[in-house]
Amino acid sequence: MNEQQHEYAIVSSGLNREFKVRLKAEGLAASLRNFFAPAHKTVNAVNNLDLQIRPGDIVGFLGPNGAGKTTTLKMLSGLLVPTSGNIDVLGYTPFNRDHAFLKSISLVMGQKQNLWWDLPPVETFAIHRRIYGLTDAEYKSRISELIDMLEIVDCLETQTRKLSLGQRMRCELAVSLLHQPQILFLDEPTIGLDILMQKKIRNFLLDYHRRFKPTILLTSHYMDDVAALAQRVIVIDHGNKVFDGYLNDLTHKMHPEKIMSVLLNNGEFICLPEEGCRLIHHDGHHYRFMLDRKRVPEMAARLYATGNIADLTIEDPPLEDLIGQLFTSDKPTRP
Repeated sequence: MNEQQHEYAIVSSGLNREFKVRLKAEGLAASLRNFFAPAHKTVNAVNNLDLQIRPGDIVGFLGPNGAGKTTTLKMLSGLLVPTSGNIDVLGYTPFNRDHAFLKSISLVMGQKQNLWWDLPPVETFAIHRRIYGLTDAEYKSRISELIDMLEIVDCLETQTRKLSLGQRMRCELAVSLLHQPQILFLDEPTIGLDILMQKKIRNFLLDYHRRFKPTILLTSHYMDDVAALAQRVIVIDHGNKVFDGYLNDLTHKMHPEKIMSVLLNNGEFICLPEEGCRLIHHDGHHYRFMLDRKRVPEMAARLYATGNIADLTIEDPPLEDLIGQLFTSDKPTRP
């Protein structure tokens, strides 16, 4: 391995993946022509993507539907061969599918399953134990810990098809982590789950990462997942990287304002545009407004000094809004 491979768990340079898509013709004559001489167009799902991810990092990988996120994860895990470019994951070329490489990674897709549909999870665990060559001691120790951390003791003997979505997802994580992978690719792990179950999955991942320090690359449409788990985010749109940096940098870059919410005991609050204040909601004595983040301490001090404050909160704009601004940018930008 070279020095760069030691420093990073995942490295890609100039990564591209193209797909040929058959065009559908309208009308009978055009359909007949297209049947004998089909027309195609080339779609660039991932375009010149450079990644550098250090061991033990949790990175949010974001983008709208069709941005190229799942395609990238499939290339990094060896399921797809790039059209061009280079990938290095733990010193391996993923699409060579080396046995040692496959034992070092795991790919969890919220809309796909590793569990056998007609078997109870405990039998799938036993199958994976054989696949990864775990000793009796390793298996007993790991499965016991995962059962406890994921709270799935009541799911083990139930046929997978009869489990709830939340139970199934927790069992999916257990079977995917049985071999203690160094890298965990998570593609929408909380999709379709209720808020309580999403929180349980997030708490488990944070606890698991604290204990075992795997590198995690996470895609999710739930911004709460990203905010809770990842400090760094990579955003792609139409296959192009449009942001790569820390969440705080994204907030400062895209929205240099804070949201302040104040509830008065009585009277009114005057939001002055010349002071950088922009009122976004007013209901009785409750005011919600945007303010340049540099002016927030001064504004908070002034409000408290009146002695008329029942409640005051300060927060960043929703992450969804910040990401949405990146998707609507005219040109890809990098910090």
